[in-house]
Amino acid sequence: MIAIEFSTTDLWMVVAIFLLLIVLAFCSAAEMGLSRMTKPKADALLDQGHRSAKVLAKLVSDPERWINPLLLTVFICQIVQSTLTAVVFDDLFGTWGVVAGVFINVLVFFVFAEAVPKTYAVIFPQRAALLTARPAAALVGFPPLKWISRGLIWLTNVIVRGKGLEKGPFVSEQELLGIVEAAAHDGEIEHEESRLIKSVVEFGDTVAREIMVPRPDMVIIGPDATITAALDMAIEKGVSRLPVLNEEDDDLLGLAYTKDLMRLERDGRGSECVTEAVRPAHVVPENKPVSRLMREMQAQMYHMAFIADEYGSIAGLVTLEDCLEELVGDIVDEHDTEEAEVERLTNGDYLVDGGMAIEDINELLDVRIPDDDWETVGGFLFSTLEHVPDVGESVDFDGWRFRAHEVEGRRVRRLRISVLHHEPASTEVEHDS
Repeated sequence: MIAIEFSTTDLWMVVAIFLLLIVLAFCSAAEMGLSRMTKPKADALLDQGHRSAKVLAKLVSDPERWINPLLLTVFICQIVQSTLTAVVFDDLFGTWGVVAGVFINVLVFFVFAEAVPKTYAVIFPQRAALLTARPAAALVGFPPLKWISRGLIWLTNVIVRGKGLEKGPFVSEQELLGIVEAAAHDGEIEHEESRLIKSVVEFGDTVAREIMVPRPDMVIIGPDATITAALDMAIEKGVSRLPVLNEEDDDLLGLAYTKDLMRLERDGRGSECVTEAVRPAHVVPENKPVSRLMREMQAQMYHMAFIADEYGSIAGLVTLEDCLEELVGDIVDEHDTEEAEVERLTNGDYLVDGGMAIEDINELLDVRIPDDDWETVGGFLFSTLEHVPDVGESVDFDGWRFRAHEVEGRRVRRLRISVLHHEPASTEVEHDS
């Protein structure tokens, strides 16, 4: 039988271990509570006269002030607490006691210093933030701790140089979207606000090619047409601007505004060539960021831009409305008669527009269609078959069958997507007899 000798030193170390666990639990609750507290909410608590609300509002308005010292405190306490635990168990039980001590310490630390305080802060974020605000402010204001944390951040910036590193801490785009989704789930913000924030974040990564009206869908008129013919087409298609394009040599002559055509028609000049009414057109590259394009449209006061590919050919057009729709969703007026992009049939199949983005199809069906070589579901079917699809031809992919439902010329207008009863090992191509 092993005799356990518990000295006064061991007793003091055990006391220190429990005190460190209390500090770690406080830091965990403070970190979670403060990170879930927004400045408007802190200001509202201050207006309501809550104790510690003034300190809380100051901390929340400047998160860089508290997060690094708090994380440094957690790191120091974890190291010291783990070391003391190992020493105590080694003194009492020997080498195998150290192994047992590490295992027990992991359980105790995770439950009492991490899971419990952070869960409490998640359930009661306001209460946790108010309770920890004053001690946290005192802790992060402790000069030695503040100096050490600043010194370590400076050392990090020396080792890893980069623009804006001195401003940390950093939140990635995915982390920001995760925070927004969590706030919407908790009811802190509306789901519509969550979707708008997500659209704004993703807006910066969108290029003109992704939102353009493709060349086959453009309403255009040739340079030989008369003003009367151009006006008739504009009225029939319900557009306010007509691109004047020579399709033989892909020469964009400009834009014919419907209001100009109406004025010329009224003046009795309807038999003249439409080129007499064209205005200059703006052409931008297909990889131009939509955020910059929209700002350019606002600054230079034009509503339509033409998208050119790397060879200079016109690939499509973008309107100011297209840019806005990328932010706020589809804007439909009383004259729009467009078909729904996705239609759910009674048997569970989907009828989708061939121009639907691969990203949207992946989200709708929870599949992983690659989008490196194509951007639309129609392009995916076309490229996989390696020829212009006939109506009824299909491709099986990831448990779904993608079938050409409507083909116009060389373009897949609509597809019918149905679930398979088996999971194919690879992409399969089928032809209807």
